[in-house]
Amino acid sequence: MKKFLLSAIAMAALTTSALAADLPSRKAAPAYVPPPPPPMWTGFYAGLNIGGGWDAGNGNGNAWNLFGMNGGVTNGMSGGVIGGGQIGYNYQISNLDMGGMGVLIGGEADFQGTSMGSNGNGGNYYWFGNFGDRTGVSVPWFGTVRGRLGLIVMPTLLLYGTGGFAYADVQRNGGAFGWNNNSTTQTGWTAGGGAEWMFMPNWSVKAEYLYTDVSGGNSNTWWGNWGTSINNVNNHTRWNTVRAGVNYHFNWGAAPVAARY
Repeated sequence: MKKFLLSAIAMAALTTSALAADLPSRKAAPAYVPPPPPPMWTGFYAGLNIGGGWDAGNGNGNAWNLFGMNGGVTNGMSGGVIGGGQIGYNYQISNLDMGGMGVLIGGEADFQGTSMGSNGNGGNYYWFGNFGDRTGVSVPWFGTVRGRLGLIVMPTLLLYGTGGFAYADVQRNGGAFGWNNNSTTQTGWTAGGGAEWMFMPNWSVKAEYLYTDVSGGNSNTWWGNWGTSINNVNNHTRWNTVRAGVNYHFNWGAAPVAARY
């Protein structure tokens, strides 16, 4: 009887092992890996800014500047308040082996109204000695079209350099003996840099510095190049700008964030 019971128990154990071997094995589910966050800087944006500007002229104020040999006329200009708006587009490149940092490329256009300038607050124009007229220059408005190249040092913090085309309405008074009060649109270049912080979704604040140099205008003649035309091709208008701004980022077409279940 004992032998029969032992044989039955052994047979049952072998049968259970065989059945267990035929069952599919259950493996542990792989750990969930969330997708990378969408690039928060990529997309169109628009905003407003306000700041100040001041003269950066480093030329001379001599109307008898023989064919620009003295470097052209650069009138003095008093500082003032600037304000305006900007629009632009960013493209964020995050898949670089830069220790978690990324690169941003983009473009921006802005238009500014200003109070920079003062009639009668500029350089002396001389005519055969110390005889001339105090002159001034003002810039009622200017605009820029610039490229931007930046480094995303943290997901919400951008440091960037910027530069490109500039244009401005330049108004001058004076000239030789105070003649030739005129105005024109001068063109040139601008360059600078800044920092921008995404303080909440779709909203950022920035601080920026620009140096701007515009020249040329309404005269390219022998007479004008002697300096008696205040906006001749040798004359430059230069200024510094510091401003703060706020931008709204539209993020049209941004990749959706995958839900976790």
